[in-house]
Amino acid sequence: MVDGVTTVPPPRGPGAGGALRLSDIAGQASVSEATVSRVLNGKPGVADTTRQRVLAALDILGYERPVRLRQRSAGLIGLVTPELTNPIFPAFAQSVEQVLAGHGYTPVLCTQLPGGATEDELVEQLVERGVGGIVFLSGLHADTSADPARYAALSERGVPFVLINGYNERISAPFVSPDDTAAVRMAVSHLAELGHRRVGLAIGPQRYVPSRRKRDGFVDAAVYVLGLDRADAELLVCSTLFSVEGGQVAAGALLDRGCTGIVCGSDLMALGVVRAARDRGLDVPRDVSVVGFDDSQLIAFTDPPLTTVRQPVQAMAAAAVGALLEEIGGSPVQRTEYVFQPELVVRGSTAALRST
Repeated sequence: MVDGVTTVPPPRGPGAGGALRLSDIAGQASVSEATVSRVLNGKPGVADTTRQRVLAALDILGYERPVRLRQRSAGLIGLVTPELTNPIFPAFAQSVEQVLAGHGYTPVLCTQLPGGATEDELVEQLVERGVGGIVFLSGLHADTSADPARYAALSERGVPFVLINGYNERISAPFVSPDDTAAVRMAVSHLAELGHRRVGLAIGPQRYVPSRRKRDGFVDAAVYVLGLDRADAELLVCSTLFSVEGGQVAAGALLDRGCTGIVCGSDLMALGVVRAARDRGLDVPRDVSVVGFDDSQLIAFTDPPLTTVRQPVQAMAAAAVGALLEEIGGSPVQRTEYVFQPELVVRGSTAALRST
């Protein structure tokens, strides 16, 4: 350290000698010496493009970047996601990548495809590449039938990680989740205000934590908001798959049970419910009101525009990355669940119950 400035490492090229002066770097990058000093010391207040020019000048002049800057610019973070056909997953991936890039890290996206690499295989590949940490989105941690020991083993290997969607008390790590119970309560209350009293829930497999939480929240809301008997409320829950086809199957069962309003565990399921209703000659929302969950980017442009409960994707992504980077920086984060409040977005797929 000279005059508060990190000393630049010796040149790599043969024949070069002496420490490189700030004026040389500034001249090469066409910036001031003060700007060079801020970049070399990792100080804020420098535009990303300017910072990259200074680092490029070091490379051009044949000098190694300071260790701090090498780690910052070359740091890899793994992002393990399910398939990307559900638009909420690419939305999360994009938000996580944007936050990581803002901190100078390079995200490595690993997607689980049917018949492709498993989560464990993807994690092994990431660890072999020397990633600084891993973000898991709706992975095996959310599946109550999966063995959580894999995450303890990852901790023992010294790899920090954070988990989004699907709290598991058997895993010691920071979790980031939406309030699934509040989400379903919002949806049921909205339909109740519109006069619906026979409301059903179309949800994914019950082995997943978000599905269980939505089911429990729905039953409570059906009892306390709709005034149903708990046993009757449980009969209005249909578990299928988190897909358009799953929504179609669930809709068939719930419409047969007299439901005039259907709350769904995902927007894709909601689109399946709309399709099933139309196949029966019913109009959405004149005959059946439908509420989704997620509010991914194109949902406002469906026919009809879908009323849904929005996951706070950007806030959740920022919290997840923030917790992970704290861990990487050596500041342990509390091993608990950070719960974010969703938001009901009312559009054209819900309407007042018609009098009969």
